[in-house]
Amino acid sequence: MSGLKTSRNVDVQVRNRGPVPEGADAYAEKKMLAVVDHVREPVLAVRVKLTQAVSTSVSRPVTAQAVVDVNGRPVRAHVAASSMFQAIDLLQERLAARLARPRRFGAGGFHGSLRTRAELDGAGHDDRPHRRRLPAEERRIVRHKSFGLEHQTPEDAVIDLEAMDHDFWLFTDLASGRDSVVYRDVRTGRHRMASLAPLGQEREVDGLLGVSTVPVPTTSVAEAVSRLRLTGLPFVFFEDAATGRGAVLYHRYDGHYGLITPSR
Repeated sequence: MSGLKTSRNVDVQVRNRGPVPEGADAYAEKKMLAVVDHVREPVLAVRVKLTQAVSTSVSRPVTAQAVVDVNGRPVRAHVAASSMFQAIDLLQERLAARLARPRRFGAGGFHGSLRTRAELDGAGHDDRPHRRRLPAEERRIVRHKSFGLEHQTPEDAVIDLEAMDHDFWLFTDLASGRDSVVYRDVRTGRHRMASLAPLGQEREVDGLLGVSTVPVPTTSVAEAVSRLRLTGLPFVFFEDAATGRGAVLYHRYDGHYGLITPSR
């Protein structure tokens, strides 16, 4: 890992992985400063990671990631491209779209409506990285994150989901006190919610945040791995039989699995 750049106005750090071309870190810093210049709230820091794959057989061997700390609120973007400078340009566009979104909900519900990722990003194509496909017998849980889940409404969970550019967001539902997840339906791109608490259609928000009424399975982590292999879904939300808490097992971009569990 090499290449660390810091701006005197905003703390912009650019880290390189792999044979990143010369000048890419300075170009990324310039693009990130152009994005945050339009943000009204204080921008405390910007972290960028540029990754250039060594293999030339990959169709999009470059990825670029950025996390912007907007007055304590992280906003994340992640893109892939065929060249490094193209990836940085795409990263600037995606980050600008995410930073321009409204943060919270008013008394009447959402400011606007929940829409698909393509609609929100203003793009008709998906420039996110593609997941590497490994044979099922080679996949392993290579990362396990455990942290205290935030108690929040499903609406605020969707805000965090979109701000962090994730496929799902694990949280504790403020109304029920039970572990829950919001995610994008793989068929429609719309937001949905699943929870360890029983959910009914009355929990829908503006008819756009749908709920899953299918009971969340109570299972072991090993059984969750088998379920993920069989379904082919991006992730599996389950009640861990050992702890009684909600957990998510998901596909990582490197082809292996990641596991998220509450720490308390």
